[in-house]
Amino acid sequence: MLIYNANIITWGERNEILTDHAVYIENGKIAEIAASKNLLAKYPQAEKMDAAGQYLMPGNICTHTHFYGAYARGMPIPGPAPKDFPEILKRLWWPLDKALDADSVRASAHVHLVDAIKHGTTTLIDHHASPNFIDGSLDVIEGAMEQSGLRAVLCYEVTDRDGDAKAKAGIAENVRFIKRSAGGKLAGGRLAAAFGLHASLTLSDATLEATRAALPAEAGFHIHIAEHDADQEDSLAKSGMRVVPRLAKHGILGPRTIGAHAVHVDESEIEMLADSGTWVSHQPRSNMNNGVGAADVEALLAAGVKVCIGNDGFTQDMWAEWKAAYLMHKAAHRDPRRMNGSEVVKMGVTNNAALANLFFDGMKLGEVVVGAKADLILVDYHPFTPMTAGNLPWQILFGFNESMITMTMVDGKVLMQDRKLTTMDEAEIAAKAIEMAPAVWARYTKFAEASL
Repeated sequence: MLIYNANIITWGERNEILTDHAVYIENGKIAEIAASKNLLAKYPQAEKMDAAGQYLMPGNICTHTHFYGAYARGMPIPGPAPKDFPEILKRLWWPLDKALDADSVRASAHVHLVDAIKHGTTTLIDHHASPNFIDGSLDVIEGAMEQSGLRAVLCYEVTDRDGDAKAKAGIAENVRFIKRSAGGKLAGGRLAAAFGLHASLTLSDATLEATRAALPAEAGFHIHIAEHDADQEDSLAKSGMRVVPRLAKHGILGPRTIGAHAVHVDESEIEMLADSGTWVSHQPRSNMNNGVGAADVEALLAAGVKVCIGNDGFTQDMWAEWKAAYLMHKAAHRDPRRMNGSEVVKMGVTNNAALANLFFDGMKLGEVVVGAKADLILVDYHPFTPMTAGNLPWQILFGFNESMITMTMVDGKVLMQDRKLTTMDEAEIAAKAIEMAPAVWARYTKFAEASL
């Protein structure tokens, strides 16, 4: 395929905006980039897509999400409103994950994947939980992912909160799926795996040791770290150590491990995260919604921690997450100089792509360059001030929105063209999901009322 008449935003080490250029795609990769007239002359027989002057750029990447939380939208929580994050876990998320079966896991994944395609998010790193449907749960999500055409990293959340047998089942599900996905064997190489853990506050020393012993070679962990003070309080009570040193003691940190949130880490923990090479994923909308505080992202970045941006199961429009990050830290510190737009891009583009490339080795995700995977979007944006590579972060933060995305492509396959999905039927998926909702909500309510 030849996409021509495009203004290309390359990202990568040296971001450029290339006016009236074209990309030639072959075998799912970008084979050539040049002026439109040159490639139109060189490939007259190629299938063509006229970008009509739109911006062609890499698809967005989400480094921490929860497909399983889809049924929380609009769902009533029995009793008074949860007063803090521990109550949100006990009365919303843990009863909801118990309510999921194979069909509702599939439906939850489907609606998030539709959302991702519509909003130009082409790679997603998911963190799954369904304690009454563990064995094979990642296969169900895999099936949804394969249908969607998107790229993803999957894991299952190991926790002790549902008993020893289910903790062991979670370990087994991770190990099984990591081995099954090794070597790019699933969905044409579009699926990879991590080893999921919930958080220090629901993991015993014995379970941490068991997960470390079971970790397949070359795999890494995906775990929540110090999202709320309760995680630190629990860790100190259990071990006399804060969360990060406790995880380090059990071999959980490392250059292939993702730690979500890191809101309540101190200077010594930041240093340990940096020294270990552990990745941190920042989810500002979720942090604000749960009232857990604002992570000191700038200190993490300054220390050399590789901070990325995820969405924690919010909508899959990643520019909304970028904007939240840009604004949240200014408000939290009452200082408009905080969280420079270039730092948002460092997290949302550079670091997100580097983390994704760790799982999809050699694919050059997150940039438009010869040899990179053709994971691309078209954006119908019409700047009314000069747009340059230098001011692009602020054009995105103040001008781009997800309604402008007209085409989404992964691995050279078009998943949405002219805002119409090609691999998934949104109306049918929504109809199936809403048909199941009353039963899911009824099961949730039973578990939630038991927690009061």
